Amino acid sequence: MTTASAPVPAAGTATEVEAAVADGIRSVFQPIVDLDTGAVVAYEALARGPRGSALERPDQLFAAAREAGVLAELDAACRTAAFRGAIEQGLLAPLTLFVNVEPEVLDSAPLDDLLAIAGGAPGSLRVVVEITERALAARPAELLRTVDRVREIGWGVAVDDVGADAVSLAFMPLLRPDVVKLDLRLVQERPGPAVAQVMNAVNAYAESTGALVLAEGIEDERHLRVARGLGARLGQGWLFGRPGPTPATGLAVGELRLPTPPVADPAGTSPFALLSPHHEVRRAPKQLLIELSKQLEREALRLGETAVVAATFQEARHFTPATAGRYRDLVERTAFVCALGEDLPAEPLPGLRGTTLATDDPVRGEWDVVVLGPHFGAALLARDLGDTGPDAQRTFEYALTYERATVVDAARCLLARVAPRTQLPPATVTPVEPVEREASAVAHPPAPSTDRGSRPGGEESVLHRALAATSSGVAIADMRRPDQPLVYVNRAFEQLTGYRAEDVLGRNCRFMQGPDTDPGAVDGIRAAIREGREHRVTLLNFRGPDRTPWWNEIYLAPVRGEDGRLLQYIGVQNDVTARVETLRQLEQERDRARTYLARIEHLAYTDPLTGLTNRRGLEERVDAALWEARLGGHGLALLFCDLDGFKGVNDAHGHAAGDELLVALAQRLRARVRRTDLLARLGGDEFLVALPGLDPAQAAEDARRVADGIVEELSRPVELGTGRVEVGASVGIGLCPEDGTTFRELLHRADQRMYEVKAERRAGNVRRLGV
Repeated sequence: MTTASAPVPAAGTATEVEAAVADGIRSVFQPIVDLDTGAVVAYEALARGPRGSALERPDQLFAAAREAGVLAELDAACRTAAFRGAIEQGLLAPLTLFVNVEPEVLDSAPLDDLLAIAGGAPGSLRVVVEITERALAARPAELLRTVDRVREIGWGVAVDDVGADAVSLAFMPLLRPDVVKLDLRLVQERPGPAVAQVMNAVNAYAESTGALVLAEGIEDERHLRVARGLGARLGQGWLFGRPGPTPATGLAVGELRLPTPPVADPAGTSPFALLSPHHEVRRAPKQLLIELSKQLEREALRLGETAVVAATFQEARHFTPATAGRYRDLVERTAFVCALGEDLPAEPLPGLRGTTLATDDPVRGEWDVVVLGPHFGAALLARDLGDTGPDAQRTFEYALTYERATVVDAARCLLARVAPRTQLPPATVTPVEPVEREASAVAHPPAPSTDRGSRPGGEESVLHRALAATSSGVAIADMRRPDQPLVYVNRAFEQLTGYRAEDVLGRNCRFMQGPDTDPGAVDGIRAAIREGREHRVTLLNFRGPDRTPWWNEIYLAPVRGEDGRLLQYIGVQNDVTARVETLRQLEQERDRARTYLARIEHLAYTDPLTGLTNRRGLEERVDAALWEARLGGHGLALLFCDLDGFKGVNDAHGHAAGDELLVALAQRLRARVRRTDLLARLGGDEFLVALPGLDPAQAAEDARRVADGIVEELSRPVELGTGRVEVGASVGIGLCPEDGTTFRELLHRADQRMYEVKAERRAGNVRRLGV
């Protein structure tokens, strides 16, 4: 559970915040329950500020600390209060304590101080450190280092808010958490495709690692049922107890058993060095590696927003314009993409994470492409052999592996080198003086080198000429002023939005939204601004006074001062209406194609007259049932039913009446068999019934009883439009495994016995069955 999530403004002066951090932080504890036993196995420590103050609420407290530049100090004080409070309340073994780490201070968390506190506890203090999904993409290298430090001292790791963002699914195999905490919306909101995507990834990870799934937000019995259905073994929420200063009463205490921690990665290695002797290493020219790399990139695009892509390029010159175009698509459609190479910047493209490689870094001599998702992993790991000559013919030794452990280690190796996401330096965007809506400063500056809401001069003038020349709309909002008004827009922004600068400066940019704008997209923007991080989103905006709808692709980036305080947000905007509409049309075409394919498949497996499964469909289903029968030690019977006297009905009443009779008898058969039985029309006047899940010792007797009932049911008179008719039925039975273990073998034996029954009846023998 994150410590600061509500969209509220900061409260309290800097002095009040510093005083609270110094000596006013306390912890309350909420129980975490084993859903199978009902026992409390852990408590989560939740921070609170001084009682009765404006900073008592954690959202107000953390917002104020972030504004005052003391977030790291607050984060440390919260953990110290959590440890001391847990010791005072006796929350020791077998209980476990869950504590949070703020993502912005990951690499400076003073764990040594906490170890000293834990060492003075009268009993064993078990700890699980929670890392929110907000930290995953922003600071991957620091995050991986923090996880390794936590594991070195014997603590567990949990990833919080899993499912709130697809990036949490992509990073799960890299962090290897012991506990996966589901975002509370998965429990409290209606299930949909997004929930299914999350649970497919989470359950696959939990199954392969033994990690525990914890469901938050369980407030009633319905939430509890949903949590169990999602695969959660641990639960947290008001149903089990609200946060309080003391442990919950009336609940048994149990032990939280975490999975065996993973073995740490080899230190200071490179992806190619991770290859083992069993990996086949080949030699190939660079041209082949280019094509293999493109194939892995296509796999990443197929995985979409749950994929992590990490690649090395040796030198910046190898990151060509063609490569940049492909990686721009990867950034847009996957969760996280990074590119490493000598002289590559921290962000080679908007949204593409990078870092430069030192000349002595072993990765500098490699060509690596790693693609990792919840259900797929592949890595192209290559080493330059130092050939001279044409670049495309340079030789590499390489391995292409799908071994998941190697792929995960290679991805961790590269992400551990990624530079943290940095803000624009203060010189890049100079803080703009406050602009009131009615002030004359909003007028177009007379000099052609300037743009809306700013003043010319020196480097700033060069910057504004560049912003004015770009085809993307650029806007800057002042985060220090109430309602975060716009203080700068360029000409492209005016053209995109249909408003003049003097109409928008001094206003919050929400005027571009409308009733059809996705609230979830707006909430994502607000959350990013609240947390001071970058954000990219496409949402529906409305242009000009006539409110023409258009799709706006927005990239938001925070701008901080030298003291780290958030000063402004810069937004870069592009009209992607044509692309969105094209994608929607494509999706509609895909939906229609899926509908047509489903209809074609239905027709391929269905008898058009009776609506029963046809022979092809039954054969596939019986083959599957036979596999289950072999695995479970069950019996199966196949009944071959042929109508007696059907030709006479056709001759006397016509083929239309015969068809009407077949439909009526098919309905009777449906009503006669069990829901788990399989029914089909073989053709003409022949039907098949498969009886799976039989007790092998009673299978023959059960099949005879069902066959007797079918003959009795089909022999009753049927009222047709042309009059009453009567037919009989002959049934032959094939049993698995006595008569065969395949559909064709059982069908052949049942067919033979059906003809034996007919022959005996013609001979005057009234026995109906051929077993």
